[in-house]
Amino acid sequence: MAVVIVILLVGLFIYYFSKKSSVKSEQKHLTIDDKYNEERVNNEKELNRLLEKINKKGIDSLSKKERNRLDKLSK
Repeated sequence: MAVVIVILLVGLFIYYFSKKSSVKSEQKHLTIDDKYNEERVNNEKELNRLLEKINKKGIDSLSKKERNRLDKLSK
């Protein structure tokens, strides 16, 4: 019985780490276009978050750092 449990645990361990490494390998093989598009999407999400904050609380609710980031993202 103990042998079966050990075999199951080893199998789960191998399965878990093999899945984790496959995700990392997929990230390593992103093309330049993929990286550009990912950055663009992230910037758009950040811009939308800042604009939503302005919409809800007003422009004065932004910190100096957020205002600088908004300026940079708006260009």
